[in-house]
Amino acid sequence: MAEVSHWLIRLRQQVRFRDCDPMGHVNNAVYLTYLENARFALWKAQGMQGVILARAEVDYRAQARYGDELETRIRLEGLGRSSFRYEYEVVDVATDRIVITARTVQVHFDYEKQEPVELSDAVREKLHRLV
Repeated sequence: MAEVSHWLIRLRQQVRFRDCDPMGHVNNAVYLTYLENARFALWKAQGMQGVILARAEVDYRAQARYGDELETRIRLEGLGRSSFRYEYEVVDVATDRIVITARTVQVHFDYEKQEPVELSDAVREKLHRLV
C-alpha cells in the first residue's frame, strides 16, 4: 500500500438539530453525509467528475451533539486501476477529539457505458492536488 498523503481538505460543519437522534447525539447515518459534503467540496475544487462511491467503512470513536463544530479531514490513501481510497477523520473542533475515522472507495465511472474507467494520469494528478 502507498504511503498515506497529507490532508487534502478540512471542511468545518456545525451539527444541526436535525442531525441528532432522540438520545441527543449525531445519528450514525449522518456521518456519511458529513463525509459526502467534504468529498464534494474537494472534488469541486479539483474539478473531478464521473466518480461513484463503491464502499464506506466508519469507526465511531466519540459522540457529537447539537451545536458542536466538526472538522472533516480527507486524505488519499491509495490508488487502483479505476478506483481510489480516501481516509477520513471527523474531529470536534473545540476539543480536538476524534469523533469518527472512516475509509471510502470511489470508482471513476463512465455513466453512459455504465462501467468503471481506468484512472488517467490527469485524474491521478488531480487526486493528489491540495485544495
